Amino acid sequence: MIYNFENEIRDYFNKVQDVLSKLDTGIISEVANLLIKTLNNEGTIYIFGNGGSASTASHFQNDFNRTLADYTPKKFKVNCLSDNISTLTAIANDFSYDEVFAKQLENQLSENDIVIAISGSGNSVNVIRAVEYAKIKNVKIVSFTGFNGGKLRLLSDYDLNVGIDDMQITEDVHLIFNHLLMTVIKKRFTN
Repeated sequence: MIYNFENEIRDYFNKVQDVLSKLDTGIISEVANLLIKTLNNEGTIYIFGNGGSASTASHFQNDFNRTLADYTPKKFKVNCLSDNISTLTAIANDFSYDEVFAKQLENQLSENDIVIAISGSGNSVNVIRAVEYAKIKNVKIVSFTGFNGGKLRLLSDYDLNVGIDDMQITEDVHLIFNHLLMTVIKKRFTN
């Protein structure tokens, strides 16, 4: 049997378009400026998340370290804390999975750095622990969240919240944030 999924497909597209139309472009612009300031101050961007959010964090690192490298006078320094499986599993084994990001930030953060924490629910314990550590170190925190933003939204200086109770659309829009920020920053340096 062949199914016709056109109505479901349209419904999904409509939900994504509705979410995009409600995003706060002002805060996205502020984050873009924060990223440029971090670049100019030669700070490091530490980014992390779990599952699909880890994939978005890795994609962000690639786009900012590699793609933007051809367009910016200085090079972004992005470190994805989700990417090193040896480090992640060592910390999880020796301490707990709740510490896999915070332990990587220890003795790393400086005043010119920022943290980008990605959590669809905004309540991932390991993400929250890392952000709490970053707050102690007084670095700026950007979050990509969904749903109501959870605890992460409250801890962040800049929260890019998708505002829908749907993890797949949340993750779609988080990847859009990555490409959008990369595109506007590239345009800033090429015009």
